[in-house]
Amino acid sequence: MKRRIGVLVSLVAVTAVGSALAAGGGESAAERGPLEFEQHQLYIEYNATDGDAGLQLAADAEDWKRFTLLDTRGRKLIDIRAEGRLHRPFGLSELFLEASEPSFSEVPFRRFRKRFPAGRYRFRGVAGDGRRIAGSDRLSFVVPAAPDVTFPTKGARVDPDGFKVTWEPVTRPRGVEIVSYQVIVEQGGRELSMYLPPDATSATIPGEFLAPGANATGELLARERSGNQTITEISAFRTGP
Repeated sequence: MKRRIGVLVSLVAVTAVGSALAAGGGESAAERGPLEFEQHQLYIEYNATDGDAGLQLAADAEDWKRFTLLDTRGRKLIDIRAEGRLHRPFGLSELFLEASEPSFSEVPFRRFRKRFPAGRYRFRGVAGDGRRIAGSDRLSFVVPAAPDVTFPTKGARVDPDGFKVTWEPVTRPRGVEIVSYQVIVEQGGRELSMYLPPDATSATIPGEFLAPGANATGELLARERSGNQTITEISAFRTGP
């Protein structure tokens, strides 16, 4: 299963900037100092089944009109500006972006690491009132090993009244610290997603979600403290006899 392909930008929670324009008294936006991004994450998603990796970014600020990502050497990687009718009197809020994911046969992981070296990346923005927004995140190459799904296996039949997805805990590479697992099951155009704590080794899929006599697939993701996550696809299985 190929997850999000290409470059996706999610721009949501559009907010008015009128109150921001009234703030600050006689001080200019620059004199008031930078705001902080409420969220600023840069991480790697590694697909162990498909054999590819992508760089993902999540940022959130109350109201912004420009966003820039700078690499470890201060070079510009991303530059987004709000223009057109959305620009005034509205600003943007949440941003999610994912780079395309060429296969390792096309772009080996060693080339990926060279293109996006480990280190601190800076997030920069401009708020609707002109005030600067700042943040940073450290990109790490501590990538979890592929989660080992023990059930369902390929071609398995599961109880349409409910069943458990099970897996072995991820303990490699050395020094890895799993903070959560995510289980995704897809069937008939519907998707069930749940996050589990780091000591979980199973997740119950309720019968209310399942349709009898139908094929299903899914994914298991292991997320590391750095934010990096690794996907193992759950092989196709079927509900019912």
